Amino acid sequence: MNNRQVAEVFENIADLLEVKGEISFKVRAYRRAAQAIDHLPQDIAQLSREDKLRTVPGVGEAIARKIQELVDTGRLEYYEKLRAEFPDGVLKLMEVPTVGPRIAARLHKELGITSVDALEQAILAGQVAALPRLGEKTAEKILKSIQSLRRKDQRIPLGQALPVVEGIMAALRGTPGLYTLAPAGSLRRLAETVGDVDLMGTAEDPARVLDAFARLPLVRQVLVQGPKKVSVLVDGGLQVDLRLVEPDSFGSLIQYFTGSKQHNIMLREWANRKGLSLSEYGITHLDTQELEKLATEEAFYQRLGLQYIPPELREGTTEVELAEAGRLPRLVELGDIAGDLHVHSNWSDGHASLEEMALAAQRRGYQYVALTDHSAGRGIAHGLNEERRRQQLAELRALDQRLPGIRILSGMEVDIRADGSLDCPDELMAQSDVVVAAVHSAMGQDRDRMTARVMAAMRSPHVDIVAHPTCRLLGERDPVDIDLEAVFQAALETGTALEINAMPPRLDLKDVHARRARDLGVKLVISTDSHSPDQLEFMSYGVGVARRAWCRPEDILNTRPLPEFLARLRL
Repeated sequence: MNNRQVAEVFENIADLLEVKGEISFKVRAYRRAAQAIDHLPQDIAQLSREDKLRTVPGVGEAIARKIQELVDTGRLEYYEKLRAEFPDGVLKLMEVPTVGPRIAARLHKELGITSVDALEQAILAGQVAALPRLGEKTAEKILKSIQSLRRKDQRIPLGQALPVVEGIMAALRGTPGLYTLAPAGSLRRLAETVGDVDLMGTAEDPARVLDAFARLPLVRQVLVQGPKKVSVLVDGGLQVDLRLVEPDSFGSLIQYFTGSKQHNIMLREWANRKGLSLSEYGITHLDTQELEKLATEEAFYQRLGLQYIPPELREGTTEVELAEAGRLPRLVELGDIAGDLHVHSNWSDGHASLEEMALAAQRRGYQYVALTDHSAGRGIAHGLNEERRRQQLAELRALDQRLPGIRILSGMEVDIRADGSLDCPDELMAQSDVVVAAVHSAMGQDRDRMTARVMAAMRSPHVDIVAHPTCRLLGERDPVDIDLEAVFQAALETGTALEINAMPPRLDLKDVHARRARDLGVKLVISTDSHSPDQLEFMSYGVGVARRAWCRPEDILNTRPLPEFLARLRL
């Protein structure tokens, strides 16, 4: 069983125990283990073979035995007995965002509901609204969540959703009386894929802003329009919700809707131990029922006695514990990036000249940029043979002399052949300032061959960086089968840097792998793989991945000033 499958078993155990009314400590233990396993960069089966399960945060002796059983047999007797106490559909009910374990238990016990479809029919028949302490508003929220859940089965890459949302926000910012506007949810956490999008704001005249939102040209259908919220479908089928509240409640609102679900669960438990209750409206004192409103997220976390937790870290792992101790890192920011190390021109498969790409980097304030056109093996990308490479080297050096304020590094992206050799002569690589190596073919190799292939390339004295190490394309191509733990160790031994590729369809290394590399001390770079000047803007996506990986500026090689960067590129 892989990490996700094992984590899902423990998530389900936690949900079922909560439905049963088990003590919260036991439920939390399984949830914490599930989160730790799901965000684990190493293979849980490998840790089991090495007898290292107890090194995983939240995994004690009892849970380690259960993991061992799952890995060895593919099943867990404890889980199967627990599931047998409930109809299969009860777990499905809890996949609906507004149906937690307690509501799921009531729906099952009082109405006999065991599936999402049956729940929808019960809502339409008025049965759910008739339950004590639920009512019509809750029933309506659940119905909308069911509809939203069905759409969310088709998640889209961050790189497709974010430009749409940025366009909406730009169009709305000129609306009179709009004070604040920001995205929430998985998009604000910069998750690699998103479902529906939530926008949060404050306004002097909410009705005017909501009406302007509903009338935007890209809106295809208005789903719901009320005094404080409008839900629409935009071109491409993405659902976007806009909620407006009073300014003094904005901090609580955006925190609540940013999530993640597990992060908010951890915060609620934290608050309850302090005699407080959290909601989208603010912080309630349990003894007096007094509601305390918070205008900013900073004030929200401060009120809980916590260091501010950046959205990218809110995944329900160790962030609350570290925030209590004031030990959250200062994450890398876009302004920390000093140069881009993976950029193509029209000498290979790019769409602009060397000078145009260099000038675009100069306008971004970079101290350096590496022009890294493809080597000869990428015939489909018009790769450079020896003669053309020598011509390009001369032009790059002349350009470096001509452009002030930025260093033009002569680079190459060389292919890692199926046998691990490089498709470029040592002589030409030796003349390059930066050599980026990458797999572009024979991606179906088995794990051992693919791992050996990449590690062989890393042992070349000329290779500085391995680009997009898993070769994935979000929603289009699965990652290659590669032992990243072995690759990380090879990177440490050889001094080779690994790339976080900021091209939105790639985002490779992904966040959990980048965090593992960072924890081991592997050198990381963030590069755009740009093929046109406008694509240099993709750097922000790569920085988002690095932030989700808990990376500080010092963890990213191309935050360094030019002299230090050149000195640290190789051992």
